[in-house]
Amino acid sequence: MAPTTETLTAERILEATEEVLRRHGPAKATVVDVARALGVSHGSVYRHFRTKAALREAVTKRWLDRTSEVLAKIVDEDRDPRARLRDWLAALLDAKRRKAGDDPELFATYMVLTEEAGAAVGEHIDDLTGQIETILRAGAESGAFAMADPATAARAVFHATGRFHDPGYHREWARPGIDAEFTAVVDLLLQGLRPTH
Repeated sequence: MAPTTETLTAERILEATEEVLRRHGPAKATVVDVARALGVSHGSVYRHFRTKAALREAVTKRWLDRTSEVLAKIVDEDRDPRARLRDWLAALLDAKRRKAGDDPELFATYMVLTEEAGAAVGEHIDDLTGQIETILRAGAESGAFAMADPATAARAVFHATGRFHDPGYHREWARPGIDAEFTAVVDLLLQGLRPTH
């Protein structure tokens, strides 16, 4: 193991872990592999992440957070909430498609890791539904949407569109006709959120 000249940070460890996972897969990747890739002892990695499970959860959270960060930009835009909600849902589908299609080996690895990382996945879903809720509240305040409870409506929108973002459906995302089906579902949701008066 060659000595490293860069400061060992949690971010560097997570980057190396992602590369090790890509190369070896979740079943064979070890903390020792990560340490070797960084040129440090495995004890140095454990100083940042107390267990292998903590390291795997952190790398999973980092992977999920990339999607949340892209979507947060849409939430923060100052424009029609209907267009924001449509664009947010489309960006979520696009982000998931890219993850599944651009790096299928790493996507398969993260499918395994998300099964293990219940807390990270739960936080990710809470973040996403919170973003939807923010858009729905803005729509309710502007009169574009009508609903009794934006938090409940946000969860309903998230679940109603699950086929277009739940990784369990990833094989369908490249299927012909999926974009038209996505548009039909979003149109129906937007229609249902419109005020009736």
